[in-house]
Amino acid sequence: MKNAFTLAEVLITLGIIGIIASMTLPVLIQKNNNRIVETRLMKFYSVANQAVKMAESAYGDKKYWWDDLQGSEFDEEGNPITGSSEAEKWFNKYLKPYMKIKKQETLSDGTFIVYFLDGSALKLLQNTISRDWAYYPGNPDKCIKQYGTIDSKSNGICSFAFNFVPATDTANWKYHYNKGIEPYKYAWDGTYKKLYTAADYGCKNGNRRYCTAVIQVNGWKIPDDYPYKVSY
Repeated sequence: MKNAFTLAEVLITLGIIGIIASMTLPVLIQKNNNRIVETRLMKFYSVANQAVKMAESAYGDKKYWWDDLQGSEFDEEGNPITGSSEAEKWFNKYLKPYMKIKKQETLSDGTFIVYFLDGSALKLLQNTISRDWAYYPGNPDKCIKQYGTIDSKSNGICSFAFNFVPATDTANWKYHYNKGIEPYKYAWDGTYKKLYTAADYGCKNGNRRYCTAVIQVNGWKIPDDYPYKVSY
């Protein structure tokens, strides 16, 4: 007579496998999310700054053609006026020709967003200034739908803050002066601790705009003590 598993033994085994899978699958999914976010952040940083260098070849030192501009104007009904955004005109002239963009659109708040071929996107963060940018490593609509347009809710999770301020040499901008598109480091004191704990922009205590810099200083790898589960 051949030995065989009883139905009860099979069910118990399947139950154990299910429990193990339920414990390990979220970890594997998060590791995959981390890897994709890390890869796309590093790629965007490289591509964006290559675009800056190519624009410099065409227009000269970035400190002279960079400008801090407003987004769209609005009509009487509160809708953004097509073609009125000075920030978008600037982007289209200096950076867009050197980046592979799938599509571009104006949003209802007067900002604009560009979609890249790999599924990521770059959005003008505010309608009033063009120095602040939000990079989405995945679908921005999904991120905005879940967290809203207030960047402090999505920063460090599915959107990541960058600055482009190469012409301002004050102390608060020292990590951006004469540089390209960099992770948000306005008013940073240079210590790793403050990237987490700074009251205004800290990755844990503030509006989380420093979260991008946390990943950058760790070699574009999400550190073990990172406080959020990233998504794309």
